[in-house]
Amino acid sequence: MIEAEQLINGVWDSVAQTKAVTNPADGSVVGHVAWGSAGDATRAADSAAGAFDTWSQTTGRMRADLLHTAADLLMERRVEIAILLAREAGKRLPEAQGEVDFSVEYFRWFAEEARRPAGTLISPESPGRRHFSSQHPLGVAVSLTPWNFPVSIQSRKIAAMLAAGCTVVGRVAEKAPLAATALFQVLHDAGFPAGVVNIVHGPSRELTGALLEHPAVRAVSFTGSTRVGSQIMALASRRIVRPLLELGGNAPFIVCADADLDDAIEGALLGRLRNTGQSCVAANRFLVHESVIDEFGSRLAARFDALSIGPGVPVDGDPVPDLGPLIDQERVDAVRTMIDDAVDRGGRLLTTRTEVPAGGTFLAPALVRDAPADSALACEEVFGPAAAITTFVDDEQALRQANSTEMGLAAYVWTTDAARAWTYSDRLEAGIVGINDPLPSVAFAPMGGIKQSGLGREGASAGMQEFQETRYVAWKA
Repeated sequence: MIEAEQLINGVWDSVAQTKAVTNPADGSVVGHVAWGSAGDATRAADSAAGAFDTWSQTTGRMRADLLHTAADLLMERRVEIAILLAREAGKRLPEAQGEVDFSVEYFRWFAEEARRPAGTLISPESPGRRHFSSQHPLGVAVSLTPWNFPVSIQSRKIAAMLAAGCTVVGRVAEKAPLAATALFQVLHDAGFPAGVVNIVHGPSRELTGALLEHPAVRAVSFTGSTRVGSQIMALASRRIVRPLLELGGNAPFIVCADADLDDAIEGALLGRLRNTGQSCVAANRFLVHESVIDEFGSRLAARFDALSIGPGVPVDGDPVPDLGPLIDQERVDAVRTMIDDAVDRGGRLLTTRTEVPAGGTFLAPALVRDAPADSALACEEVFGPAAAITTFVDDEQALRQANSTEMGLAAYVWTTDAARAWTYSDRLEAGIVGINDPLPSVAFAPMGGIKQSGLGREGASAGMQEFQETRYVAWKA
């Protein structure tokens, strides 16, 4: 049985109280997670504060070497961590393996980025003076991550924090904490000094409050809902802690009249149903040109109906299913309510499948045409295997519909017209735009949202700069 303990000041720390972590495919217990307290969070922040002076003075080469070691260890353990992730989060095993591999890329990318010192030599305007700027680590950084991609999102944050010279306290969602804790085991085994990386488990509100009140904490990075993100931003404002927030999404998936429909349908399946639809950047609503909506809708619905559903880790030699379970029954009920409401209010259900395996939190994928514009399925983040599909007559209408939300995390466009692609990429109100690409996320590009979908960017050089401050020096000889 897997036990997710807390790592504080280089020591794995168990506590008396634990919580069971269950497999959503069958309800079986996968392991237990230590259930700590605000006091544990404070101890972890104390540990990170104590390690900061030494860690922040290490060279970029030293930090890079440790990050490369962590990447290599993570790759060595990819299979065991992926299986753990698939069981606790219900992921299909190939997706879980892909997530671990993607995490390795973040450590490799930021290992190289750590060796690229940033700064600017500024041309003086009077003799005898010199002006320059340099980048310096902020301090203790807090990483708060969700259950849907618990390894890769944590990796994206802490690899950047460590490369920047910050020390880290992480907290992961209790619904899927085991694989993320295994990630911290990798960092511990890679040789990061005591106190540089710490992880705590327990009530999210209690631990987050303690961490953001700690005088050494200078940055907090959170991925999750807009509602919780606004609460964290309010807490951060009390001490002027820098917030980095990747929040909710409502991504449009626009299919233009000139789109390659074969490619668009494959993109729609992957963009909507990866991780059984439980992704902030998932294609959330389909906007399809009136000339192709009938064909696109009927073909996509048929593909939805044909998908196999089952445990992410197959048993008895069964093939890997196309869809796994949702994270829990609460999520199943929420998505089903959205579907029923849209249909009850006049939407037309294009899919026909209803049967799913017994014993787990499974849900048949659904596609609803002409759901009311104000229905939850059409205007809220679904976070499950369902979507609304509506039509548009021209690009202006498509843009209005796509931008008619306070969310602005991701957007997708399918077109073979280069000029049209440029127009959409310029005018879509989203931080991430995929043109004929349902999976735009890469370690070397800046990812993040606008409007109510967040602040700041993760990945690329910008991802490291979020955890550094600029120091300007004027030197008169």
